[in-house]
Amino acid sequence: MTRGLTLLFAVAGGAAVGNLYWAQPLLELIASDLQASTATAGWLITATQIGYATGIVLLVPLGDVLNRKLLVPVMLLCSAAALLACAFAPSIGLLLAAITVLGLTTVSGQILTPLAGDLADDTNRGHVVGTVVSGILTGILVSRTISGLVADVAGWRAIYAVAAAAAVLFAALLYRAIPPLPPKTRMAYPALIASVAAVVARERTVRWTLVLGATGFAAFTMFWTALTFLLSGPPFHFPVSVIGLFGLAGLAGAIAAQRSGRLHDRGWSLPATGASWAVVLLCFVAAAFTGRSVVGVIVVVVLIDVALQAVGILNQLRVFAVSHEARSRLNTAFVTSNFIGGAIGSAAATVLWSAGGWTAVSVAGMALSVFALAVWAMGRRGALVVTPAT
Repeated sequence: MTRGLTLLFAVAGGAAVGNLYWAQPLLELIASDLQASTATAGWLITATQIGYATGIVLLVPLGDVLNRKLLVPVMLLCSAAALLACAFAPSIGLLLAAITVLGLTTVSGQILTPLAGDLADDTNRGHVVGTVVSGILTGILVSRTISGLVADVAGWRAIYAVAAAAAVLFAALLYRAIPPLPPKTRMAYPALIASVAAVVARERTVRWTLVLGATGFAAFTMFWTALTFLLSGPPFHFPVSVIGLFGLAGLAGAIAAQRSGRLHDRGWSLPATGASWAVVLLCFVAAAFTGRSVVGVIVVVVLIDVALQAVGILNQLRVFAVSHEARSRLNTAFVTSNFIGGAIGSAAATVLWSAGGWTAVSVAGMALSVFALAVWAMGRRGALVVTPAT
């Protein structure tokens, strides 16, 4: 796993996951162009996420039984076709259908991540996987900004056309760069999908880590969803363009993901996880008192993003350590649990904001942090023992 190949994986993964978020800042523009209501256009985000969750469950496990030198480019070409369908969609109904397929096929980043773990050696696996994950996180954070800039210049359809061209380019580059790898195991597709749950049920380390991962993602999405409410209301009243810039502060989290991989390589994964959750707890305590200060909010955004992204990559690396043969299936379980936690966190933010505003969200974040620290303290001894899985 050379430095160049690691960088290619990171950039390609970030570009792929960006497909999930192009529409987010463009909903009103899309609704106006296709003569639909904003509420109807809002379903584009839901449709993309449903498609993505389905792709994670049904397609990512194929990385354990197929040659990924072919699988990754094929997924990228399928997403390119879906992106073109989005770019030329004549109605909101057809755009909803196309964007659902886009979510389904844009899972190449989640295939590349365990592949990076397979190609790296034991001494730098954490660093390599951390770099690839940081690329994916960067794609999530900057995609909204890029989408808005391109749409301002050339309209909302242009971003999907540009993304389609990028997907084709990365398909060609990755086909040339990924070494030919035989399938890690052989089994029928129904058995493959069923084995995802079987590995989780068998491995205590996986179950323990998935709980921590889901909790972290719930805290992450709850915080960022509520942050939008905070910044758009009094005393700030920031426009959408300014609120979007706060997401760039989260780039510190992407850097943290890369660095935290080195902690895993040095055997500090479990202590670093506990320390990161302690930082998250302190951030939510600080958030309760800094909700009316721009500087205070920015400091909390940076620190909480660093801590939660460190937790995320350390969790993922511990899951990958359970089994070489089942890394794609383990990644499926990991991402799926995170997705569930994220959905719960987003929904909770809306309810909590209505009930008690920023203070209620901050208190809920403290409760999640205390829960995670309790889970970490109770499970860390058993998590040191990893049994082989196939």
